[in-house]
Order: sequence, then structure tokens, then C-alpha cells
Amino acid sequence: MPGSAVPAPAEAAAPHRAATAPWWGRWWVRVLAVFLASRVVTTVILLIFAANQGRNPWTGPKPDYFSFATIWDGLWYNIVAVSGYPDSLPRTDGVHVSENAWAFLPGYPGLVDVVMFVTRLPWAPAAVLVSVACAAGAALVFYRLMLRVGLGASTSLFAVVLFCVAPVTPLFQLAYAESLYLLLLATALLLLVERRYGWLFPVVLVMAFTRPSGLAFALAVGLHVVHRWLKRGEDPFPARERVLSASLAVFSGLAGLAWPAIAAVATGSWTAYTDTELAWRAPYIGYTHLVPFAPWFQGADWWASVMLGIPGWVGVTALVVLVGLFGILLFSPAVRRLGMDLRFWLIAYSLYLFAVFFPQSSTFRLLMPLFPLLGVLALPKSRVYRTGIVVLSIALQVGWIAICWGVDGADWSPP
Repeated sequence: MPGSAVPAPAEAAAPHRAATAPWWGRWWVRVLAVFLASRVVTTVILLIFAANQGRNPWTGPKPDYFSFATIWDGLWYNIVAVSGYPDSLPRTDGVHVSENAWAFLPGYPGLVDVVMFVTRLPWAPAAVLVSVACAAGAALVFYRLMLRVGLGASTSLFAVVLFCVAPVTPLFQLAYAESLYLLLLATALLLLVERRYGWLFPVVLVMAFTRPSGLAFALAVGLHVVHRWLKRGEDPFPARERVLSASLAVFSGLAGLAWPAIAAVATGSWTAYTDTELAWRAPYIGYTHLVPFAPWFQGADWWASVMLGIPGWVGVTALVVLVGLFGILLFSPAVRRLGMDLRFWLIAYSLYLFAVFFPQSSTFRLLMPLFPLLGVLALPKSRVYRTGIVVLSIALQVGWIAICWGVDGADWSPP
């Protein structure tokens, strides 16, 4: 059954087959070949955009690859790596907190710092190296995760193809924390599916200091614990696993609150982290307080009334319909094939995203942790379908770079 720690017969035979297969037929070689091919395609696209990039706040015209790869939040991560975090919160008008480094967690810039120290590389190539290496690791773990939930080798490999060519995957080779986070998240989900709770504690801790989703993972683990308790009659739930899994849920929640607590102590403001995050949405809707589950409705109203010039209720209605359709999707037969644990994560992260984030151009990037859904998109076997979805994904990469990464005039669509 999904989530069981007992390997299926096909999985149990896999190590033997891997040991006897030629090196070019081994699973990790095929996954890395897919990853490298996808990175060649994306590198060509990025170089074309760099060659046509004009002067902007981060670079001069026609920047080289590494300069182009470290704009936007890459500069913030560089500031964290070089200067750390401010002792007091900067303010735009003496009252409202302005954008500052506390919004960027230390996991990724800290790792880049280590690579810079060991290799003596400057920031830009070291940051890209970390992103690419972590993305390769994430692809390998994702393949094992898809196998583990029973999708089969062919489907799992095609899920990796989609993982590598998805519209926002240029971030796999840019100075952003997403590659490291997805590696940690894929590892955490695999460990959760395999019920190796003890190993999850360090992974969850590092993950919570890489991207802000510790509370979402805590909810996913909590749902996992409740489900195992309810099913204990048909799927034994030993006392040791009960204690470990429940402790993990609490630990994940505390880890998710750790960074806001550190920011509060360091700056003397108990709302330092949330005020900093809210500064990024101020250009859209002004300075507001964080009210859970309000941002998406505020965003729907803003996009409809301000950007499209139609009544705000139309945007809100569209949002309600979209949320309803997504909820139906999560309970569809195709998504149920991913197993309960991955569905718990999809539900938990979606709720977290819906509760705290304001929808704008960065939302495409924030949807990346829903990557297990790529296993569902990989299910159809049609060659026409598979070719078409790969071509469409690469085309959407071009669109994402054009809209969100390349800089052309006013800064209204950050990645």
C-alpha cells in the first residue's frame, strides 16, 4: 500500500537489475542525462536573453551568463552571504518596514559561502554551481520518490523529464534557493513515505532555514500521523513510530517558527519577519497587516480591478472557482495514485500558500513545491502527448524568462 515501508517485489529486484545493467542503463545515469540535456536547452535560452538584455538595476547591457544569473533575489542572497542581516529594520517613511534581507533565509547563501571558501570561486559562479548541483540531486531523489509510490520506471523517468523542463526550472541554474529547497523537500517526502522518521529531523531543520514552509510540512506530518492512527487496525502503528512521528510534527512546526523568532530577537520587533515579507506586496495593495487567507482575495480583487479594469468580484469569483477545481483535482483518481503521504503534502502546502502569500508573478515560483503533481502529468503513455507537453514546457520557459526574469522597463513582474 502507498506509504508502506515494505518494498514492492519490483522495487526489491531493482538493486539486482541495477548491479547487472551496463553503466549507461542504470537509473541514475538516465536521470542525470535527462537533467544535463534540459540544462543545455535552458542555458541556450538564457544566453539568448542575456545577449539581448539592456542596462538594468543589476547589470550593464548584454551581461555575461553569471551576471545575468545573479540578478533579482540573487543580489539579496549575496548581501546575506557577505553582510548578514540588519540589526534594525529599515523603514520607508519612518513607520513602515521596507524590503530587507530578513526575508531571505540563510540556508542557501550559507551553503554558497562554504563553496566559495572551499573552491575560492566568486559569488556568482559559486551560487550557480550550488543551484545546479542541488537541482541534479533533486532530480535523482524525485525519480526514487516516484518509483516508491508505484509509478513504474518509464513513468517515473518521464516525470523527471517534466521536472527538469517545467516552466520555472531556469531557477535550477540561477542564484535562487529553490534548487536546494527542492532537494531537501524531495528527500523529506521520500523519508516520510518510507516512514524513516528519525532521519527526517535534520532534513526538516535545514529545510526550514532554506525556504519558509516548515509549518506546511508540520501539517503534512500531522495528517500522516492521524491517518496512520486511524488505519492502525490494518496497518500496524508501533508505539515507537507513534512517538517519533508525533514528535516530528511538533519539531517541524517549531522549525517553521524558528526564523521569525530569530528575526524578532535580533531586531527587537516581534513582527520583523512578517513586516518584511509584507513590504513586497505594498506596491500592489499598500501596507497591510497579515490576515490569514485574505491575501488571495485581495490579489484577485487587485488583478481584476486594477490590471484588467473589470469588477473586483469577478476576480474573486474566478478565484473561488479555481480553488474548487484544485480541490477536486486533489481527490481525483490520478492524484490518488501518488499515495496518501504525497497528497497530504499537496494539501498542506496549498493551504499554507493560500493562507499567507499574495498572488503575483512570484507565485509561479512558489508553486514549485507542488512538484509531485508532475507524476500525474507523466501518466499518459502517448508519444504525441509526451512530446507536446515537453515542447509546451520549454515554450513556457521562454515566456517565464521574458516576463519574470528579463528586465524591460518598470519592475512589476519579479520572479
